[in-house]
Amino acid sequence: MSLEKLRKQIDGLDEELIKLLNKRIKIALEIGKTKREQGGEIYVPSREKAVFERIARLNSGPLPEESARAIYREIMSAALALESNLKIAYLGPPATFTHQAAHAKFGASVDYHPVGTITDVFSAVEHGSADYGVVPIENSIEGAVTHTFDQFTGTTLKICAEIYLPVSLYLLASVPREKITRVCSKQEAIGQCRRWLSENLSGVEIDAVNSTALAAEMAAGSDCAAIASALAAELYNLNVIAENIQDASGNTTRFLVIGRKYGEPTGEDKTSIYFGIKDEVGALHDALDALKISGINMTKIESRPSKNKAWEYYFFVDFEGHADSPHVTTALKALAKHCAVLNVLGSYPKAED
Repeated sequence: MSLEKLRKQIDGLDEELIKLLNKRIKIALEIGKTKREQGGEIYVPSREKAVFERIARLNSGPLPEESARAIYREIMSAALALESNLKIAYLGPPATFTHQAAHAKFGASVDYHPVGTITDVFSAVEHGSADYGVVPIENSIEGAVTHTFDQFTGTTLKICAEIYLPVSLYLLASVPREKITRVCSKQEAIGQCRRWLSENLSGVEIDAVNSTALAAEMAAGSDCAAIASALAAELYNLNVIAENIQDASGNTTRFLVIGRKYGEPTGEDKTSIYFGIKDEVGALHDALDALKISGINMTKIESRPSKNKAWEYYFFVDFEGHADSPHVTTALKALAKHCAVLNVLGSYPKAED
C-alpha cells in the first residue's frame, strides 16, 4: 500500500479517536457532576486502578503496556482538570522529585502548586487551597522522611494513594568541577550520595536546603553545585558534572498522596496507621501480637517521639488490607485494647515498587 493511502488511514483513525475522546470526556464530566452532588471525591484511586488494569487486559499490542498506561494517564488527567480544576500541592520549586512523582500520578493537565516545606503541603490541603498534596515518606537508601511522619500526628488528612519513583541523582553546576566550592541539596539526597561525595569532592562544603530544585536554582550563576534531577538541569540551564551519583542502585523514593478521605477497597490495598501504647509492661509486644493473631501482614513499622512526653513514642505501621475490610476492622479493634491512641491514616491501592 502506498504511503499516501497509509497516511489517509491514519487521518481517518485520528478523526475517530478525537470524537471518541471527547465523547469519553463528556461522560466523565457527567460522572464528576454526580460525584459533586453526592459529596464524593473527584479523584478516586480505586477507579483509576481499575481503568489501568482493564486497559492492560484489553491491550493486545503492538502498543507497549507502559505506553498505553501513559496515554490513559493523560486522558484521565484532562478529565480531572475539566471536572474540577484539580489543584495539587507539592514540595517545590518545580523539578523536585516530589513534583515528578505528582506528575506521574496526576498527569499534565491538573494545576500544580509548589510550596516551600512538607508542612506547607499539609496546610494547603487542610485549608482548601489544594485538593490533594504529594509528600515523600521514605527512600530505599536513606529510610524514613521523619518530618512527613511527624505531620500525620497533628492532622485529620488521610492517605489516599502511594507512588514509587526511581531516583537518579546528578551533580549539576554552572561552573567547571574544579571551581565548585559548595554542594547543596535536600538532606535526604545528600545522604543518598554520601560515599560518592566523600570520594570525589572531599573537603567541599556540603549544605542541606529545602529541596533538590532549590539547590539547582542556587547553583545557577554561582560556584555552588546541586544534587538534583536531570529535569532540574534542563529547567535551570545547568551542566551535568556527574550522573547517577547515588551510592546504591535501585534508589527509589516512596511518596504519598494526601487528601480529606481515603477510598474504597480494591482487593489489593495497603493501610497505614499510627498508635501510642499504654504505659504497661509488654504493651508493644501485645499490640503487634494483636495484628499477628488476626492474620495481618505488616510491611513496615517506624517509631517517632510523641513530643508530648520524654521517651514516649508513636508507632507508624503499614500492612496489607483495607481498613473497611471485616478482618482488618476486627484486627484494629483488638489492637485498640492495647493503645492509648490509635488512628487510621488511610487505606489505598498498593502501588508497584
